[in-house]
Amino acid sequence: MTLSDLRTLGRTGVRISPFVLGAMNFGARGNTGHDESIELIHRALDAGINTIDTADTYSRGESEIIVGKALAGRRDEVILASKFHNPVDDDPAHRGNSRRWIIRAVEDSLRRLGVDHLDLYQVHRPESVTAVEETVGTLDDLVRSGKIRYYGTSVFSPAELIEVQWAADRRRLRRAVSEQVPYSLLVRGIERETLPIARKYGLGVLTYGPLAAGWLTGNYRLGAAQPLSRRADLIPGRFDIDAPANALKLAAADALARLAEEAGLNLIDLAIGFAAAHPDVSGIIIGPRTRAHLDT
Repeated sequence: MTLSDLRTLGRTGVRISPFVLGAMNFGARGNTGHDESIELIHRALDAGINTIDTADTYSRGESEIIVGKALAGRRDEVILASKFHNPVDDDPAHRGNSRRWIIRAVEDSLRRLGVDHLDLYQVHRPESVTAVEETVGTLDDLVRSGKIRYYGTSVFSPAELIEVQWAADRRRLRRAVSEQVPYSLLVRGIERETLPIARKYGLGVLTYGPLAAGWLTGNYRLGAAQPLSRRADLIPGRFDIDAPANALKLAAADALARLAEEAGLNLIDLAIGFAAAHPDVSGIIIGPRTRAHLDT
């Protein structure tokens, strides 16, 4: 990967690789072998990926620990992103978007990762019970203190994205610089409002789920048997091809697979190429669990 392949994260001037390594599948949720996960991370870095996205909630912090081990001696090569908001344990106080929790959460993430700062710290989900001014003000303080370089959001509605920008402007604080959101051939809702808002405010857009959680791997075909899938084992109702609610997904996945075949492509290449081609997308998060997934 060369410099010309890199993309700018919004208006930050930070150059990121077009593919971002998502770390959700490292740890108890996915690949339980630390050494294998570390090897996979190193392989991604050696291939030119320079951005890693994790979260404190992934395997209750184990993902951050694995990423931290992999970055020992290589921290300067990486744009490192993490997230807060979702539960990290069974204590109901250890979650949310309050100032109290954000300050605790960032210190915990830095400790698990073994670093002194995060390049991007993201609000994993919006929260109505906490004033947006409190969340934005706390994140601005973390930028000023050097704990984080930038902050962003994840899966915010169009109205919530604008409110975060306005809240920062009202208090003369730093604005959010990015939004993380699902985007694929099957999930295109962000094209209506989210992407135009991102363009207007200069937000970088990190998309995830280019294969729609596996529906666009080419394995889901009309008349074929249910494919083996770890994610389907974890959330069977979302992937059961015999469930009426999934009939439209199956039909669309089959039609797209046929379209790819007619073009001489496999569906994975078509699906990832679609997400990568959008000019408002800064980077596509890929979340491999194994080396075979990464190489594919």
